[in-house]
Amino acid sequence: MSFKLLVEKSDPSEFDYVLEEKNNKSEPTLHIVGPMIKTDDVNKNKRIYERSDMEREVNRYTDEMINTKRAMGELNHPTAAEVDLERACHILTELKQEGNIFVGKSKVLSTPCGQIVKSLIKDGCSVGMSTRALGEIQQEGDVGKVSNVKLIAIDCVADPSYSDAFVNGILESKQWILNKKGEFEELYDGFEYSLNNLPKKDVNDYLTEKIIAFIQKI
Repeated sequence: MSFKLLVEKSDPSEFDYVLEEKNNKSEPTLHIVGPMIKTDDVNKNKRIYERSDMEREVNRYTDEMINTKRAMGELNHPTAAEVDLERACHILTELKQEGNIFVGKSKVLSTPCGQIVKSLIKDGCSVGMSTRALGEIQQEGDVGKVSNVKLIAIDCVADPSYSDAFVNGILESKQWILNKKGEFEELYDGFEYSLNNLPKKDVNDYLTEKIIAFIQKI
């Protein structure tokens, strides 16, 4: 199976910024609350996610990431299928379903990138949340039907006016596959690994097969 790296942007105007203060001695905590995932409806990128598929994935993400306090997101989208802790700016604390929408609550961190988010909000800037996930796409006319979703992170987008076509062109040009260990790796890495583990006499045959397969896809 070949997976694409997908990003889905939300409207920043739909989010609330909540300042929570436990007591007079503690520093207030900034939270971003709003709709983070939409299903059963065509989104701005002309893709649709099935509710049942996303429910399964959100349950997995909640158990493995949110409940273990590892559901961190970055400031703006990277081009990787993993989270860079040095760029983490917030951590998702809740992700609850309301019909076909999953509403999240995220705590802004005190990291360098988190401080940037806090400063942007304090200065009156709008920031939104954008999902980053791996998934398979089946094109049905103008709409891409996404399945086998693997949620990586929900990132904080500081500039919601960026070009969807430009960003998606960077991110979705990469492909990922499931390796023998059940882990996601870039298609190029998988190719390189297979090549390095082939007997020398089989390399030419392997390269010929892959080149022919590539030409057929053009």
